[in-house]
Amino acid sequence: MKVKRLNRLKVVMAEKALPNIWLSEKLGVSQATVSKWMTNFSQPNLETLIKISKVLNVEVAELIRTDEVQIDA
Repeated sequence: MKVKRLNRLKVVMAEKALPNIWLSEKLGVSQATVSKWMTNFSQPNLETLIKISKVLNVEVAELIRTDEVQIDA
């Protein structure tokens, strides 16, 4: 079994059925930037993370907690 970390921002966005473009418009960043966050290519800084939590109406802790799932490899 392989353990994979979940991208909490991606999970929250999916739970709220929000597209990446919505978040990029709310934050004033490019869609490419949001895409990089969703794919773990890069991470938002603390200031941006706080803005994201306010826009999504979730606690910052919800976005940074670590969840792992086991997958069959």
